[in-house]
Amino acid sequence: MAASAAITLAVKAAAVAVTDKRARTAIASVIAAVFLPFILMIFVILSALDGTSTHNFSAVDLAFHGGILSAEVPEEYREYIEDIRNSFQSLDSLIAGVENLEGGPIDASRVKAYFYALYFGEEQPSRRAQKAFLECFLRYEERTREVEEEDGSITEETYTVAIFLTDQEEICSNLESLLGRTLTMEDRANAQRVYTTAVYGWVGPGSFEAGEAMGDGSFGALFAEATRYIGYPYVWGGSSPATSFDCSGYICWIYTHSGVYNLPRTTAEGIYNQCAIVPREEARPGDLIFFTGTYASPGPVSHVGMYVGDGKMLHAGDPIGYGDLNSNFWRSHYYATGRLPGIP
Repeated sequence: MAASAAITLAVKAAAVAVTDKRARTAIASVIAAVFLPFILMIFVILSALDGTSTHNFSAVDLAFHGGILSAEVPEEYREYIEDIRNSFQSLDSLIAGVENLEGGPIDASRVKAYFYALYFGEEQPSRRAQKAFLECFLRYEERTREVEEEDGSITEETYTVAIFLTDQEEICSNLESLLGRTLTMEDRANAQRVYTTAVYGWVGPGSFEAGEAMGDGSFGALFAEATRYIGYPYVWGGSSPATSFDCSGYICWIYTHSGVYNLPRTTAEGIYNQCAIVPREEARPGDLIFFTGTYASPGPVSHVGMYVGDGKMLHAGDPIGYGDLNSNFWRSHYYATGRLPGIP
């Protein structure tokens, strides 16, 4: 019984979120200190998972997209994946049964990403509870329409439509009411990371077909710091993980706290004013991309992101995540590409 509890805690600790390597080290240290009699068993689990980030990608991929579970996988981990898969099948059935849907289809991956983030490793809710969970992503509105009767007369009738919510704040508020607790920033970020992984696959260092930048290897440190906050919400004036970030707060934080460049808190235009401007086609991972007209800013520069290669940037959207620089929106608002002084 004690061994089962130890294994459960170890697997749940590894599965909570797509976290950084430092989190894995901390978890492993606690496990080693508290569960020394079972350390060999836990080592097998951690070895099978092959690192927290890799494990979480594998777990999300197996849960969302199917696949065969290796015979080497610990039994409790196998049970968690099978439980999530069964719940996903039930949610898919419930989603397919939503009637009078208007305003766009239900993003099943979004619903399941929140479910995965909030319930992985926990007892799975019943089908009735899953229906209540799905209701958190829907809003119902009454509409009227004209109906022609058999005698040719026209009458009005009232009917109800279901609308899939895209406002994450409204979704989270509904989930908080259902669960009876506050969703933390990490809960929300974790759900976004699961969604991104499920829909777009794992994105990590080396995922982009771009030349090396920052010849001393600093881009790896910068990229590692930047990806820690994927999924965090956009907060006007935010400049730290405790408050979350706006666009310039995010860039200043990741450059400074990665050790790559000391960039005190300033605005997007303040960052632009410190940069050497380089041709757009010569952008390298780690360079900064500036935009104009994304909102009514006092100066020409209104937004900034970090180029990561392959036509993509990391930036404080809502939430923090990847942006496609080739999209019509970002192309139409492009202002300049900059490189901070002293960056190789």
